[in-house]
Amino acid sequence: MTLTKISLSNPVAVVVACILVAIFGILSLARLPIQMTPDISRPEISIWTPWRASAPNEIESEIIEPQEDVLRSIPGLLRMQSSAVYGRGSINLQFVIGTDMNRALIEVMNRLNQVPRYPVDALEPVISLGGEDFDRVIAWFAVTAGEDNPRPIESYQDYIDDNVITRLERVPGVSQVGSFGGRKHEVRITFDPFKAANIGLDLTNISNQLGSNADVSAGLNEVGRREYTLRFSGKYDVENLGELVLEWRDGKPIYLRDVAHVDMAMVDRTNILHQNGSPSVAIFVIPESGVNVYEIMDGLKATVADLVANELAQAGLHMSQDSDDTVYISASVGMVRNNLLLGMTLAVIVLWWFLRKFRATLIVTLSIPLCLLMAFMVLDFTGRTLNIISLAGLAFATGMVLDAAIVVLENIFRQREAGLEGNEASARGVTQVWGALLASTATTVAIFMPVIFLQNEAGQLFSDLAVTISGAVVASLLVAVTVLPTAAANWIKGAAIDDHHKHWWHWVTSHIMSWTDSPRKRWTWVTVLTLTPVLIVFSLIPPADYLPEGKKNFIMGFMVTAPGMGMQTAGEELVDVIDDRLAPYLSGEKQPHLKNYFLGTAKGWGSFLGGEAMNDDEVDELLRVFNGEIMSGFPDTFGFAGRDPIFGGHRGGRKIDIDLAADSFDSLLEAGRTGFYQVMQVMPGANIRPYPGLELAEPEIRLIPNDRKIAEVGWNRSRMAMAVRAMGDGAFLGEYFDGTRRYNVVLRAEGWYSPEELGALPVATAEGDVVSLGELARVTR
Repeated sequence: MTLTKISLSNPVAVVVACILVAIFGILSLARLPIQMTPDISRPEISIWTPWRASAPNEIESEIIEPQEDVLRSIPGLLRMQSSAVYGRGSINLQFVIGTDMNRALIEVMNRLNQVPRYPVDALEPVISLGGEDFDRVIAWFAVTAGEDNPRPIESYQDYIDDNVITRLERVPGVSQVGSFGGRKHEVRITFDPFKAANIGLDLTNISNQLGSNADVSAGLNEVGRREYTLRFSGKYDVENLGELVLEWRDGKPIYLRDVAHVDMAMVDRTNILHQNGSPSVAIFVIPESGVNVYEIMDGLKATVADLVANELAQAGLHMSQDSDDTVYISASVGMVRNNLLLGMTLAVIVLWWFLRKFRATLIVTLSIPLCLLMAFMVLDFTGRTLNIISLAGLAFATGMVLDAAIVVLENIFRQREAGLEGNEASARGVTQVWGALLASTATTVAIFMPVIFLQNEAGQLFSDLAVTISGAVVASLLVAVTVLPTAAANWIKGAAIDDHHKHWWHWVTSHIMSWTDSPRKRWTWVTVLTLTPVLIVFSLIPPADYLPEGKKNFIMGFMVTAPGMGMQTAGEELVDVIDDRLAPYLSGEKQPHLKNYFLGTAKGWGSFLGGEAMNDDEVDELLRVFNGEIMSGFPDTFGFAGRDPIFGGHRGGRKIDIDLAADSFDSLLEAGRTGFYQVMQVMPGANIRPYPGLELAEPEIRLIPNDRKIAEVGWNRSRMAMAVRAMGDGAFLGEYFDGTRRYNVVLRAEGWYSPEELGALPVATAEGDVVSLGELARVTR
């Protein structure tokens, strides 16, 4: 063979090539990003549109429907699923496998620009490529108030956005940082409806007056020898906004402060988060694709340490890390790495046991690191990562790369037994088996290579395995026909390898001949050796699964509460009660000892609970405590908890989605209840979570307008709607910019506590009349 002859004629070049492979292989290994699993590119795009203080019905009609109208005809769209919850709407777009997602993303943005209009206080849509982001979170941090800091931690949301999240987003390799548990601020004008009605003030006109609350530039004007900018300073500061003159009566002004007070207040609570019994703000970090998770985590920890020592210390805050995926990545990668090293060691021991020649064993053994280093180069060249899948491929390849080397070495020694020497024996030995080696390598590569071209999730997940094994096997062929014959010709002396186990083979062959010396015995052995493995396989076959669970020392649970449960009620009757139940486990008074936990509830999300055991061996016992004691005993509430799998969102085979559709909500809910109880009976141990719910029991106070009365007082439905919003979470009047950030300005009435009180609230109309809200609209519960 030409390649073998070239190698035999220039052994120095072979040595140099091996050194270069070692150098570049080590460099490639150092460059490879380390992750738990390969990056999975899902053909999905998510769109999320917030709209403050809005019910799902309005979000569906004002946001979801217009977006669906322009998105439904996108090329390659396979499925569009939308949902509306309090304060936000979302749409998930699933595309056909193979779709150019960059082009699809541009198409989605262009289509969203065609939406005619959005509500004035709705935020711009947020577009995310790749579906659910929480599957890719690598770290969670908790920000809590210091012992001497009396200020509520949720009031620090704006501070955390400006000083913490922006710093973490600047860490190289970080794609997204978000937070949960805080409350932003707004400029709130809280008015007394009785005072406003008493002086006959129509508050629906305030939005027009606040519209002039802005600085205005009037261009440039030359005065003397200099040019001046002409500006009108018309913007009120929050402290002076109460001096806004609403009307002028009888020679006296009516100020805003006469009927309302203005302050910078936190928005209404829409979520609660507790960390180990204390309120906190959680921060999550999502990395970019194809980055080294260890480098990102080192950067995050260094940034957090700097924040804790400086900005957060000055603000009286503390920040700690609650979740670190690199711990499980290190454990998983370390386990596969140790198995790989153990396999290499066992392979060398077995080789030496049969060869009993140090140099022959060393030559065959050298093929292992050379092939693995070449595999690292292939992984680096193809843009792959070092993960448990690629490491598993290396472990599989360890035994496979020895086959070609052993076959070539054995044939070289057979040529020496025939009387050939040195280079001639090596060249002839390789030439005789070259065809068989090439066919064996080609069949192995042909088995694994098609996986690389699969574009679905399974193909993306296991393509690293195919690339690694194919690269290592091809490298083993090159090593077997170049390095090994050159080394054998120059380093190994002697005619043959002595077989120290001849007596074993004679004993085995003689007994096999005696056991099969008749047709009846031969057929008996064929039958037994055929049926026995089949029976063993069927009796020991494990349950089918997509990926192994790889359970973490972490428990995650969800609770489905009664519809319409308010935040204050949830905090008092759910969160505080669970905090009390977990306190003895957290302190160690009860076992198993709880190391850390978080607990929260949010509108549109439900309630959730997560915890970590102090001892890894006690996680299952802690799980029984969560399900049997902590999350039970609440009226109209049920919940379940389970151990969090290491592979997270990639374990798609563990989740079954049942989608129901019907002509009416009543029939849909009835089908949902029937299906829910049927699944409980068929799969009693499964965690079943109906979404969005099995009943439309969200409590609602509805105001039905009296158009005749509204027109009689000089109003219309638009002004009536503004008045109703002002009586609720607040009517949006505009934005206020303090030089650093923008805040919503809302007009809001003082609190009321029953539908009857709401209907009795007085309002002054454009005609100067004072009527109750109940006269303009019928209040129903």
